Amino acid sequence: MELSANRNDLFYEREYNLNTKPLEIDLLVIKKNRAVQVENEIGRIFRGHNILEYKSPEDHLNIDTFYKSEAYAALYKSYGGTVDERKADDITVSIVREAKPEGLFRYFEDHSIGVERFAQGIYHIQGKVPFPTQIIVTKELMGESHTWLRALSDKLKKEQLKSLLEHMDGLNQKLERELADAVLEVSIRANQEIVEELKGDESVCQALLEIMEPEINKIVGEATERVRRETEEKVRKETEEKVRKETEKRQAFDTAKIMISSGKFSAGEIVEYVPGISIEEVQSLENGSMHT
Repeated sequence: MELSANRNDLFYEREYNLNTKPLEIDLLVIKKNRAVQVENEIGRIFRGHNILEYKSPEDHLNIDTFYKSEAYAALYKSYGGTVDERKADDITVSIVREAKPEGLFRYFEDHSIGVERFAQGIYHIQGKVPFPTQIIVTKELMGESHTWLRALSDKLKKEQLKSLLEHMDGLNQKLERELADAVLEVSIRANQEIVEELKGDESVCQALLEIMEPEINKIVGEATERVRRETEEKVRKETEEKVRKETEKRQAFDTAKIMISSGKFSAGEIVEYVPGISIEEVQSLENGSMHT
């Protein structure tokens, strides 16, 4: 969604395999034609192959996790089809985090690693790193083009959620709606308190219902289908059980009749030897008053 202005210029690969086993990493590989200039500030650093790693709000970003991202990029570089197929100077690394990693930035300062604020919330790391690298602090991002990344937070404000809904209201393309719905779902789950506060806002509630209607219909449909299957299964089991009991009872009566006709067994003996039949039922069979 952030890079929608260049959607036709970019190719996304999720969970890229970096080993034969395979080793899967939780990041995105974005490929583009090197001649294309990405409009969004986040994509200005992009070259041919761009590794993007998103850190959830509770994840740490220290010097070791920073170099792990660089290591992923190095592995990605080394797994080209031929030797040096993926040029080092054609690979970039982007790390997205909600809060500014103050400890990591102090490490950079202490070790003379330059940090340039390319734009509000976007920091380019200068030198001493294998690939051109940027750290994106979503809490500091400004402007409507960054609505989607800023929404991936568990500390949203009511105004931000309202703004997100307004942006979604203007989307017409199916793909954009699906992607935006995914962002909204994550935001709602992470910000239940804000959603509760906004329940009294009729316009917001209506917007949420309209946006979530396909998902609600899907959930209702799945629930209805599940109930139908469960009901069918229950009826099937009850019918099988009824047939089984009736079959067993009929077999018991047939056996009892044979024993009665032989004249060798008393009613008590028949009840003892034939399971599922009572003394009253045997006596009725003896009197000829029970028909099966």
